[in-house]
Amino acid sequence: MDIRQLEYFLAIVDHGGFNRAASALYLSQPSLSQAVQALERDLGSSLFHRIGRRAVLTEAGTALIEPARAAVRSLETARASVAAVHELREGRLDIAAMPSQAVEPLTTMVRGFSGRYPGVSVTIRAAFTSRDVIDMVRTGAAELGLLATSGPVAEKEVTAHAVGEQRFVLVTPPDGPFPAGRAVACEELAGQRLIVGQRGTGMRAYVDGLRERGIAFAIAAETEHRVAILPLVLARVGFAVVTDSWRTMAERAGALVLDIEPKTTLQIALVSRRAEQSPAAQTFLTCALAPAEHS
Repeated sequence: MDIRQLEYFLAIVDHGGFNRAASALYLSQPSLSQAVQALERDLGSSLFHRIGRRAVLTEAGTALIEPARAAVRSLETARASVAAVHELREGRLDIAAMPSQAVEPLTTMVRGFSGRYPGVSVTIRAAFTSRDVIDMVRTGAAELGLLATSGPVAEKEVTAHAVGEQRFVLVTPPDGPFPAGRAVACEELAGQRLIVGQRGTGMRAYVDGLRERGIAFAIAAETEHRVAILPLVLARVGFAVVTDSWRTMAERAGALVLDIEPKTTLQIALVSRRAEQSPAAQTFLTCALAPAEHS
């Protein structure tokens, strides 16, 4: 077994099949298949069921994913440690982020880091819930994660670093029923049509909490695609409760952004593995946490 075979195996898992993995790796499919077959012979077990053109993980294949990621990440850490001698002139950093936090504060964090270390490529991976972020960091799919929670991060396998908070705001069309410059009481959302995210997200938990308090509203649309929220609002499908990270983008698009009272916030945290981190991850944490530590 060698690390290249594990990288090929993970590429098939991540890209959903041999054809796409081969294209992403710039390999011929026969070469990729031969490498996987050699890995299977070495392990003494099939990793995929070949069903037509589909590749479905076997139980053994599923069991290999996490240790394979750990092995590949360890090699990347070793390579990055060497690159660190050259002041992070090259390398890669994978960050898992929830959609709203990928708008802010991640944009500001990446801007500060990339300005100082332009040779390090930052890959932002989508995660829809805080649990997704933690799992991606815990299993090594990403080195760092950015998430929002209503309380502390209770996870033994990651370390959480507080980086601030974001309040909930209401986004409406510019000609909506609420005047600009005035906060909206949460009770005023009764009878309105709201666009909501999927369960497990902070914005969904907030509106579900309103319903539990007896504030009745209609769900105009439920979307897993956070980028669809603002167009839906501007198309007058409904209003949306989002975090304050959306304010600048929404206002530039012509929407009205109003504070909701009473003020309710989410805690924003960067999470990292407890295991040894690459120099890029360590440096990113240092850059990202410096403003929070001095605020």
